[in-house]
Amino acid sequence: MISLVIMFVIYNTVVYTQGTSNETPKMSEQAIKGEQLYQENNCTACHQFYGLGGYLGPDLTNVISQKNKGPAYVKAFLNSGIKTMPKFNFTEEEKDALTQFLTEVDQTGYYPNKDAETSASGWVGIKYKNR
Repeated sequence: MISLVIMFVIYNTVVYTQGTSNETPKMSEQAIKGEQLYQENNCTACHQFYGLGGYLGPDLTNVISQKNKGPAYVKAFLNSGIKTMPKFNFTEEEKDALTQFLTEVDQTGYYPNKDAETSASGWVGIKYKNR
């Protein structure tokens, strides 16, 4: 029993004292405005980033770089609405800000990340687009 407690203490010491190399992505001013619009309109209720969020709408992590999609695709849906997505009345400036926000989120990584590596400590090494 004592050896289990000792191993538990050592494991937790190693895991919880290691620093991370993850840096917070820097966003442009326009992307920050887009993020504010995303939050004000409660887009997370239906949409996800990296699989986290609502499940009514699609995951938007890589919507900008997906084949047959991109900024024009995103802008077309913002004001048109479809079955489950409400029709918004965003201005061109607001659509540009939301598109810039999604573009910068797209640059942070891949989802789903099929090339992720898990270390012995339990940390998952993700593949970034800009590194």
